[in-house]
Amino acid sequence: AKGAEHWQPSDPAAWKIVKTDKGQYYSQFKQSKYKTLHRSPFNFSLVKDLKVTDFVLKAKVLSTGKDGDHRDMCLFFGYQDPAHFYYVHMAKKADDRANQIFIVNGADRVKISTKSSKGTPWDDKWHDVKIARHVEDGTIEVYWDDMKTPIMTAADKTFLWGQVGVGSFDDSGHWSDVKVHGKLHEKK
Repeated sequence: AKGAEHWQPSDPAAWKIVKTDKGQYYSQFKQSKYKTLHRSPFNFSLVKDLKVTDFVLKAKVLSTGKDGDHRDMCLFFGYQDPAHFYYVHMAKKADDRANQIFIVNGADRVKISTKSSKGTPWDDKWHDVKIARHVEDGTIEVYWDDMKTPIMTAADKTFLWGQVGVGSFDDSGHWSDVKVHGKLHEKK
């Protein structure tokens, strides 16, 4: 609602604010020209100058990508740098490369999900998403529309803090009402 000045996109040319009569949203409207160091998403935008440990991120999302098994939208967290972070890939059909929680740790992505759904049923409507992270036990929980039962879970303690953000592996979509509540990472 306040513009894009608090966002740090991987490719600024692929993101824009869209104003409508019902408000505005942050749109990743085209494929990014961003080149990854390791196999991981190309399209993301991180909350600028915010590094958290435990957190809950909630948002509304509308997938605008071409329909298919890997139609996706992603959430990013624990972002240290382009070679070290986690992301959630919410895709229409699950397999070892889709609809999972991943870590990028100086190498191509690795699935760390301990539970995943059969897929995220994307359509052309807005949906609610949430991710909850608890660093003490490494718990990661991902929610889609039903905010009580996670569609994906994992446990990992590799990155105990970092930036958070939104995006897509290689599709497009709109984001609205992005809210982050959590503990700020204190540099020691």
